[in-house]
Amino acid sequence: MTDSRAEQVLRRQARMEAERAPLDGVCQEVAERVLTRQRDFTGRQSGAAAWRSEKVFDSTAPLALDKFAAAIESMLTPRTSRWHELAIRDWRDERDRPAALPEGVRAWLGQVNEALFSARYAAGANFAAQAHETYVGLGAFGNGTLFVDEAETGGLRYRSIPFAETWFAENFQGQVDTVHRKFELTARQWLQKFGEETPDSIKRAAESEPHRKFELIHCVGPREDADWSRRDWRGMAFASWYVSFEGRKLLKEQGYRTMRYAVARYVTAPREIYGRGPAMTVLADIKTVNEQQKTLLRTGQLIAEPPLLLSDEGGLTAFKLQPRSINRGALSADGAELVRPLSIGANMPITLEMISQTRESINQAFLVTLFQILVETPQMTATEAMLRAQEKGALLAPVMGRLQSELLGPLVQAELDILAGAGALPDMPPELGGVGDVVTDIDYTSPLARAQKSDEGVAILRLLEDAAAVGQFDPSATKMIKGPETLRRLAEIRGAPAGLLRSPEDMAALAEQEAAMNQLQTMLGAAGQVAGVAKDAAAAGLLDQ
Repeated sequence: MTDSRAEQVLRRQARMEAERAPLDGVCQEVAERVLTRQRDFTGRQSGAAAWRSEKVFDSTAPLALDKFAAAIESMLTPRTSRWHELAIRDWRDERDRPAALPEGVRAWLGQVNEALFSARYAAGANFAAQAHETYVGLGAFGNGTLFVDEAETGGLRYRSIPFAETWFAENFQGQVDTVHRKFELTARQWLQKFGEETPDSIKRAAESEPHRKFELIHCVGPREDADWSRRDWRGMAFASWYVSFEGRKLLKEQGYRTMRYAVARYVTAPREIYGRGPAMTVLADIKTVNEQQKTLLRTGQLIAEPPLLLSDEGGLTAFKLQPRSINRGALSADGAELVRPLSIGANMPITLEMISQTRESINQAFLVTLFQILVETPQMTATEAMLRAQEKGALLAPVMGRLQSELLGPLVQAELDILAGAGALPDMPPELGGVGDVVTDIDYTSPLARAQKSDEGVAILRLLEDAAAVGQFDPSATKMIKGPETLRRLAEIRGAPAGLLRSPEDMAALAEQEAAMNQLQTMLGAAGQVAGVAKDAAAAGLLDQ
């Protein structure tokens, strides 16, 4: 007897696959030409198939995809810096009036943020590698999925899920709230994960064919029958079901307080659930440049080894093309050549120019030319560099904003939920009232966030230039600008380490110290003058005597 919940998941999976079939065909073409390690998108990839790339004659798109993933990582989640901070918005005092965060709460948020980054970049978490693989899938197929869960040994564990294995659905607000992952496990792995819940047919296979693979589905979606009074998985917001195709059986049911699959979509069209990536945008150009490269190779071969034209059939049966060969009878009695190469009239410069134009379009789609701006012009002034960063931030804002809201936001919430459940976060300060769940906001401090704030930096630099110009005929104008505050804000925009700047309290103490030193010097100077006058007077008195 089949389980009704298993039947529900399997029917929904079949419907999802049918609805996405046209997109899968496009993804198959992308995989064959751009991401060959996933070239068997619509089937099950064998080890030999992963290395086949017979449709790739030009490496522009695969190389651009790697650069795209690296650029997205460096702009969004650089592994060498803190790319977000935690905050609590709309903090209010005991009279319910807007107020600044207490020092204890700010310190606690900083400690939680440090604990989050420590767990995320721990050796066993594997975040950096899996996030990079997610960005690769994002550039190729327009969709990327990153799964985060608690590792068996504690801490966090990440896994990038291939788009070929994932299907998802949106809620009425356009947010992805249901994810299906269809994948395979060997019979041996089934027993390790599900034990006695493993279907009998797979148990028998494990005895004779332990490495034979069987399909299953992991479904995560909103729990419609949640009992909010319970503290176990039945009272959690999201249900987690493992369903087997063998026997159409529900293997395991769990729950999550937050969505554990963070789904990223590059751009979406109206009424579409799945995203579109750069490779899809220039798929026609990718096909074209491969055909152009094939033509160029054939043309080059014809020029290097052209067909030979002979005077008559069988006249040069022993003709040799090897270096330093001797061919008798290739000249007529009067010295005329009886063998000539065929001139095909190929125009190589035009062919190369066409290929170059197509490659430029592909690189633009993958943002390669955009990220090369600062590298190619290192002699820019500070203002020019800020203007370039401003332009970059404006061009990337729509796409990167979506990645922050759909990928990073849910990911951070899931990480906090896992660490809080494991007791790996510091105790809350008394100002929070001991509430179990505190809704925190995320302040992104990545290079992308700084690039988006570059317009403010440009305005500040231009203000300083204007102040210098006005100060030439009115020096008092420059006194209107608050120097320390201006420098502090520029440092924040450019991402300079906060520890390099003195705090306002340190500046106040330094000002007091300088004032005291100035006062002391003034007193010493005055005392020196008095002593000099007394000495002069004494000397004058001796002279009088």
